[in-house]
Amino acid sequence: MLARRSLLSSLPLALALPATLARAAPDDFAGFLAGVRAEARRSGIAAATLERALDNVRPNQTVLDKLNHAPEFTMTWAQYRAMLVTDKRIEEGRAAYRRNAALFRAVADRYGVAPPVVLGIWGLESSYGAKTGDYRVVDSLATLAWGSGRRPFFRSELMAALRILDHGDVAPERMTGSYAGAMGQPQFMPTSFLRFAVDFQGDGRRDIWTSTPDVLASIANYLARNHWAPGKTWGMEVAVPPGLDPALADRDERRSLAEWREFGVRRVDGRPLAGEEEAALLLPDGAGGEAFLVFANFAAIRRYNPSDFYALAVGLIGEDALA
Repeated sequence: MLARRSLLSSLPLALALPATLARAAPDDFAGFLAGVRAEARRSGIAAATLERALDNVRPNQTVLDKLNHAPEFTMTWAQYRAMLVTDKRIEEGRAAYRRNAALFRAVADRYGVAPPVVLGIWGLESSYGAKTGDYRVVDSLATLAWGSGRRPFFRSELMAALRILDHGDVAPERMTGSYAGAMGQPQFMPTSFLRFAVDFQGDGRRDIWTSTPDVLASIANYLARNHWAPGKTWGMEVAVPPGLDPALADRDERRSLAEWREFGVRRVDGRPLAGEEEAALLLPDGAGGEAFLVFANFAAIRRYNPSDFYALAVGLIGEDALA
């Protein structure tokens, strides 16, 4: 999402849609970099850091082409779920959890975020660390800060990336990610790295590229600092009666579970709703499609990516993998 990676999309960033480019002349790039260096030095970033990070940077035409020419498409929730909430992703998530069960518990104890949602985000963002992107982040961000239609945004992200390098969390050649600058296994944009990445491993570096402890803790810290309520869930799939007024489906209108029972809403297994929490009804494909009741924690997932589809997929992947 924009606070984290600043590219609005219902998909993980690897599938994000493009912004509009406004190409700059190639001979502007040297002057652009000189301005970046001057701004970075004024902000206290060491000259040696800038030399190592920027000396060999060149505009990356592939980055510009990807942002400018990615195919635009829309999909229904049913299509999205079929594409991303797959048996393969769920099985891989189950295996990833088994390998790291003690770590997931330690992260949950520290941050109050239950393992399923952390697992779901990890799985959607990078297939549990298998697909993190191999673009050099500084090169990509410099290219986009110079030649895209969102120059101020990408320049801010470039400056944040330089601060990360100056801190010593990662070397420039290891700072890799998506073509748009989302980094590592949780696909944090640099500004979000500075706010939310943590050194859970305790080696003095916030390593979201290769340290599973740092990756999982950083995801959990992101959610915790965006108002995840410990001990609560995100939501559930439900069955609604025929003829239920679809106008009742509104993410911002929560009702008690007792009220939803009166409307005839039940769990998909037929059991009645139980509990005192308030929930909102979602009909992501409209009347006749799948239905969900979502609680306050659903909003915390949406702060990671502001899409109902994404947040639903995170919840379903995590729960199915640990079922």
